[in-house]
Amino acid sequence: MFDHDSIPARKWASNLPISHTVGHSILAVDNETTDDVADIYNRAGDDYVSYADGDPSQPFAFDGMHAYADRCVWAVLEKKLTDLRASGASSIRLLDAGCGPGTWLRRLVIRAHALGFSSITARGFDIAEAQIQWARLAAGNPSSLPGVNLTFDVADLADRLPELDASVDLTLCLYSALSHLPVACLPEISKEMARVTSGYCITTVRPIGSTPTAFVDSIEKVCRLKQDHVRNRCEIDLSDGRHIAFSFHQFTAAELRNYFAGCFDIEDLRGIDLFHSRFMPDSRWNPVSPPGDGQLAVELERLEEAHASRQEFMDRATHLLLVARSRRAAAPTACVVAST
Repeated sequence: MFDHDSIPARKWASNLPISHTVGHSILAVDNETTDDVADIYNRAGDDYVSYADGDPSQPFAFDGMHAYADRCVWAVLEKKLTDLRASGASSIRLLDAGCGPGTWLRRLVIRAHALGFSSITARGFDIAEAQIQWARLAAGNPSSLPGVNLTFDVADLADRLPELDASVDLTLCLYSALSHLPVACLPEISKEMARVTSGYCITTVRPIGSTPTAFVDSIEKVCRLKQDHVRNRCEIDLSDGRHIAFSFHQFTAAELRNYFAGCFDIEDLRGIDLFHSRFMPDSRWNPVSPPGDGQLAVELERLEEAHASRQEFMDRATHLLLVARSRRAAAPTACVVAST
């Protein structure tokens, strides 16, 4: 059991934009206990978009709290898009399972259109209705692009997917989506993803040695956090009086591989953000640009590349990234580089 009865406040992103819209902001909910995953993310509302993805009006800025990991994930996704386009494909089908506010799917649609795909069909779904409402609102510009069919639905990842067999070129299931599901359901969920995927399935999860997270808000607002690894349950007390408790499973790299290896070929499995978050300065304490920052960034990148695929480091990364290839897909002429 991992128990932080108190966590030192830390400013992970000093210029994080915060929304205070009445009825949507998580700051409007005080002294309540919530143990339903959908309800937790519904209550998070607009603030969750800023927390998770940075400025929603600049989807490619990658300036949120998870900026380094986001850039690593995007490098893999963009490579898959460009490889598919280079193969001569003019149409693409995308699926984002557990899409939250839809930022990742919007990024893919915008980039796919820029690459010259003439037909882009993209569907995102999430269990949290408020997140889907936000995704639909934010989808306006990408949806208006010629040849784009972008939709967002409220749905449960544990249910059967409506997509036809081998109908999806690229399936996403990013960050904490899989971790909120019952562990017993994961083999069937991976099989269902394999059923609909003709190309690649890309997922990220939290490993057992990752740094603490508050899920819907910055870690500096956490007063108490307890992760029970036996019961796969997390409890968090936040500084605004909220108490949230919900199911959450942290993975080992070997475990994640095993859930997908039975129905996919595993192309890549690595830890992302082994060092960067741990060296992030705090603007309330550190200088804005401490001496030697440039050289430190280079060295951190070298360390990430050297250790990302080592077992003893993967389980202590901030995230695990798995790239799985459908067994229906032709073997690529070159493997994806394991470092980003």
